[in-house]
Amino acid sequence: MVNQPPCLVAMEAYGSAHHWARVFRDFGHEVRLIAPPFVKPFVKSNKNDAVDAEAICEAVQRPNRRFVAVKTVEQQDIQAIHRMRSLAVERRTAQVNQVRGLLLEYGIEIPQGRAALMRCLPEILEDAENGLSERFRAS
Repeated sequence: MVNQPPCLVAMEAYGSAHHWARVFRDFGHEVRLIAPPFVKPFVKSNKNDAVDAEAICEAVQRPNRRFVAVKTVEQQDIQAIHRMRSLAVERRTAQVNQVRGLLLEYGIEIPQGRAALMRCLPEILEDAENGLSERFRAS
């Protein structure tokens, strides 16, 4: 792409598309990213690279086509932080619910929520009369 004269480069908005779009723009090319659902109607046969390229070429030439804005590095940073935090919260919630469910199997009921679990858990682990085995407590 470095040796090509500036031209229109169309790509499907996939995993590394924003990176490549920035690189190609730095080489002087005009870049348009197309969301996969807008390319799919133009795929004429079994999916492969050549068929995908033809579909992208067809889609980019259509009038009134909407394109995906190329993200800056800063925008991608913020998006990555939000996605990582969202996943961490989702996993934490799942783990809290799992602990509540496992304790319920021993007849120990805890109100919903992480705060309730964190408040009740030390007492539960210290109570030697609640039926929890040492193996379970150590986990």
